[in-house]
Amino acid sequence: MIALKRASIVLGMVMLILSIPFLFMQFSKEVVWSPTDFLVAGCLLALVGFAIDFVLRAVKDSRWKVFIVVGIIAAFLLVWAELAVGVFGSPFAGN
Repeated sequence: MIALKRASIVLGMVMLILSIPFLFMQFSKEVVWSPTDFLVAGCLLALVGFAIDFVLRAVKDSRWKVFIVVGIIAAFLLVWAELAVGVFGSPFAGN
């Protein structure tokens, strides 16, 4: 039951975060997301959320927890930036 509660919290946070661009799409023409954008962002955010949840439960040393969580967030931001604007020029870069 606790695992279901944790998953619900992570997925609820993902939905809350994804509601921000959805809300701005209703009032602005500058924010234009396709359903694919929402799907990719949702999968990426869920992956990050579940990875952080796993680290917080599995790792005992608080210094390692911080180090690993910061690494997960840094990797997320790099992937997000690459998908958004193509910082590294990979084949799946945005533009």
